[in-house]
Amino acid sequence: MTVDIRQVMTDPALFGGQFGGDSWAAWRALLAGFYGLPLDDAEAEHWFALTGRTAPTQPHAELWQVVGRRGGKSQCAALLAVYEAAFRDHRDKLAPGEVATVRCMAADRAQARSVMRYVVGLLESNPMLAAMIDRQDKESVELTNRSVIEVGTASYRTARGFSYAAIICDEIAFYRSEDSANPDFEIINAVRPGLATLGGPLLALSSPYARRGELWDNYRQHYAQDGDEVLVAQASSRYLNPNLPQRIIDKAYERDASSAAAEYGAQFRSDIESFIQREVLDAATRSGPLEIPYMRGRTYQAFIDPAGGGGDEFSVSIGHRDNGVLVVDCIRARKGTPAEIVEEYAALLKSYGVRKATSDRYAGSWPSDEFNRHGIKVEPSAKPKSDLYRDCLAALNSGQVELPPDDRLTLQFQSLERRTSRGGRDSIDHPPNGHDDRANAVAGLVATSTRPVVSVADML
Repeated sequence: MTVDIRQVMTDPALFGGQFGGDSWAAWRALLAGFYGLPLDDAEAEHWFALTGRTAPTQPHAELWQVVGRRGGKSQCAALLAVYEAAFRDHRDKLAPGEVATVRCMAADRAQARSVMRYVVGLLESNPMLAAMIDRQDKESVELTNRSVIEVGTASYRTARGFSYAAIICDEIAFYRSEDSANPDFEIINAVRPGLATLGGPLLALSSPYARRGELWDNYRQHYAQDGDEVLVAQASSRYLNPNLPQRIIDKAYERDASSAAAEYGAQFRSDIESFIQREVLDAATRSGPLEIPYMRGRTYQAFIDPAGGGGDEFSVSIGHRDNGVLVVDCIRARKGTPAEIVEEYAALLKSYGVRKATSDRYAGSWPSDEFNRHGIKVEPSAKPKSDLYRDCLAALNSGQVELPPDDRLTLQFQSLERRTSRGGRDSIDHPPNGHDDRANAVAGLVATSTRPVVSVADML
């Protein structure tokens, strides 16, 4: 079957009813040019506006799309998945028993489910394609031509060992992981070898975010570069989806212009930057042990970051000062029933002789009341989280902190972002869909432990 992407998007017998209208004209020009098809004058105008390049002369290996929200990214991701799996024949390159895999990776399960619904909808909307479905479950559709479309959350651990007909990364600027500070890089690095056998394309679609990561790096290196096999396109939501009401965009700009410029204008944010460098964390982290047990004669202090469930961890850190250096002896973090965790942590604090601690401002008086039931006095921090991080950074930069070798703690510190508001005030927090529970507990300990206190154990 030799059908090109433009025919797939315009033929009424295929997907012309969905992608053949005027509102999809820019998308059609972009995808036709990506696959090296000749463009007419109107398409060439869209092509230049999207890529900054003159007319294409050959197919491209990678397509990075910096697109505003509601610009049609997920529908386009599903279309490309179906096109690569159903309309391109890879059987002559496959070994016996091997299948050509089209993998769609999304930032979270909700986005993965959305892409999967689009994929199944496209296949089932066409009787010819529906007849090609050999097997189907929640995360994959296997076709009779030895191709399979798999949809799931982004993970570099599960991306190796496949022969890929295509890799499609949806919202790659928002990939997050508890195991890596650079999950987008890890994923792209893991899947590229799998594309070599079948010569499949790498397709990444995302709204932009901060000026870092794979999306930013590819934009910076390949946008508006004629003849480059890595193609980068950039377009606002309204350019690719003229049906999006302008009033929605106008209200977004009124609320937060910087955020709206990224969300709908497809501009990388200049008001967000990394808070702390990995080299600073490595210099402050001891090689071991993970926890230093209680030692008589030392004065310990503690900071608590409570959590009420969900994806957050209820965290506590304990440390002491030694010749001007705050040594973080212990960091504990876990999920579960808050009352049970309080009982466990109260016993831990007592084992270090700590009867008084400071906490984040979470949940009003509940943490103080609950710890008080177990003999621990807890007072909320007088400083907001951003101030705690700023004080902690100063201590880290001056070599006054020793951190435990806790990989998740290091990752959370490394992922922190500094945002600058329109009024010029900075705030420090984790990125969207990220966590900073352990980092907050340690930063609070560092920031509030400038004056040693005498523990109950040493008073006895």
